Amino acid sequence: QLESELFGHDEGAFPGAKTRPGLIEQARNGSVLLDEIEQLPLPLQAKLLRFLEEGAFRRLGSTHDIHADVRIIAATHRDLSDEVLAGRFRRDLYYRLSVLQIVIPPLRERRADIAALAYYFVACFNRTLSRDVQAIAPEALAVLEAQPWAGNARELRAVGSDVGHLMGNNEMMPRIDGT
Repeated sequence: QLESELFGHDEGAFPGAKTRPGLIEQARNGSVLLDEIEQLPLPLQAKLLRFLEEGAFRRLGSTHDIHADVRIIAATHRDLSDEVLAGRFRRDLYYRLSVLQIVIPPLRERRADIAALAYYFVACFNRTLSRDVQAIAPEALAVLEAQPWAGNARELRAVGSDVGHLMGNNEMMPRIDGT
């Protein structure tokens, strides 16, 4: 359950539960990234809001407050103001999270970034797959740059991972058709 992941739970909170700190408690004096914040259920939004306002939360099944100094970074691919108007996101949480907004345009609007991201992902795959790919064929880059990338950088990374698993050592990235 998401509430338990974020805030932890005490022994007896549910059958078989043993005390376990959540991500927020584990991140003391650090940061937690909440990706796709718009999908957080409304009751959990209320609990997150309380934590943001008071710096305290309760583990699931507990009656004791735990204080934690944690920076919350929230990410979304939707317009949260539209989610507020539709009643799917709390207005007060929206304003609490909107202290600093960084808008990153979708990858399809940043075609100049595709080559740099592709090379970054190749370097990552080289490390994880013990490969030594040094270059990406210009034809492959042209194909990558022509894609709509609805899934943004995650989709580009997934395509690169698929290709990385198919390549051998010291190979240039083969041409990618139909990605």
